[in-house]
Amino acid sequence: MIFEGKTPKIDATAFIAHNTSIIGEVEIGKDSSIWFGCIIRGDVHFIKIGNRTNIQDLSMLHVTNFTKKDRSDGNPTIVGNDVTIGHKVMLHGCKIENACLVGMSATLLDGAVIGKESIVGACSLVTKNKKFPPRSLIVGSPAKLIRQLNDKEVASLYDSARNYVKYKNKYL
Repeated sequence: MIFEGKTPKIDATAFIAHNTSIIGEVEIGKDSSIWFGCIIRGDVHFIKIGNRTNIQDLSMLHVTNFTKKDRSDGNPTIVGNDVTIGHKVMLHGCKIENACLVGMSATLLDGAVIGKESIVGACSLVTKNKKFPPRSLIVGSPAKLIRQLNDKEVASLYDSARNYVKYKNKYL
């Protein structure tokens, strides 16, 4: 949906479920998938979703409004490549680096940053401006760093992204 002259840019290889709302300044990369009932609202800042990333059913992505011309006082939502966003996740003005998994019903707030190859546990609450290093296991409300992920756990993050590319291809 166009909002204030800004149209979503969606790669031709992406799968977008029929009952998803994508509004405004949103970019969705190659082989990504946006599943049923999701809302991605780039109306007051931008949202960027990388390649081979899946946003699962009923998730909501929004942004933090900016007032300065250079947008420095707001927060876009940026989701990297090979990311799995579980069902009913809320992402608001945050950044998720490559190859992460965000568990079902987790919430990430303005200015939060999840380092690459990390897992955010189901129902976790990542509070405003909280930053986690790469390969973190992040759990709780408020979310805390529990430990570093091992190589097998990191490999499973890439497997998840590859599996969702296969799923979306079946739907296409």
